[in-house]
Amino acid sequence: MSGKQFVVIGLGRFGSSVAKTLYTLGCDVLAIDSSEELVQNISDSVTRAVQADATDEKVLRSLGVRNFDVAIIGTGTDIQTSLLVTLMVKELGVKTVVAKAQNELHAKVLLKIGADRVIFPEKEAGVKLAYSLISSNILDFIELSPEYNIVEIIAIRDWIGKSLNELKLRQRFGLNIIAIKRENNIKITPSADDIIMEGDNLVVIASTDDINKLNHS
Repeated sequence: MSGKQFVVIGLGRFGSSVAKTLYTLGCDVLAIDSSEELVQNISDSVTRAVQADATDEKVLRSLGVRNFDVAIIGTGTDIQTSLLVTLMVKELGVKTVVAKAQNELHAKVLLKIGADRVIFPEKEAGVKLAYSLISSNILDFIELSPEYNIVEIIAIRDWIGKSLNELKLRQRFGLNIIAIKRENNIKITPSADDIIMEGDNLVVIASTDDINKLNHS
C-alpha cells in the first residue's frame, strides 16, 4: 500500500471513480456515502466503505477522518452539503482537501472555507474532448492553469527518426518534453540525444497558444 491515506466522501460517478483508482494504485482508501447501495457497490474496490452521514461531525470523528492525508469531497451536486463537509473536514485537521465544484461561485466559496484544490470534472472532460476533436494527435490533456497544460501527443510522422536536439520542439513550438512513452515503458526527462520512434507518445508542458500553433503547423 502507498504511504498516503485517502478518504472519499460522496460516491457518485466522480467519487467512486477516484476511490477505485486510488485503491488500484495501492493507496489506503476510506469511502463514505449516505447511500447503502453506493457503499455496497464499491465495498470490494476500496480498503473500507462505510454508509454514514458525512454532515455529522461526530460521525467523521468516529471514523478517524482527521488521520487521513487527503480528503476528496465528491458531493458537488448538493452545494450546501459540499460546503459543510469541506469545512468540517478541514477543521478536523485533514491536511489536503480536494473538492468538486458545480460552478465558479461554488468553487470560490470552497476555496474561501479551506479547500486546497477545486476541480470541475465536467468542464475538464469537455476541454479534453474539444482538444481531441481538433487534433487527432492529442491523446490526453490536463489543465495546469488557464495558460499552461500537460498534453500527451502522438509523435508526428515528420519527427520519427530524429533526435530531440534535431527537432528543437521548444524553439519551434514551445513544447517542453517531460517524458517519452514507448509501448509499456516511459522515459522521464529524456535527453537531447533521444530519438523519436514510430509509435512514441510525447508528454509535454505547453501553453494553450503553443498547442494551437502545433495544431495548425
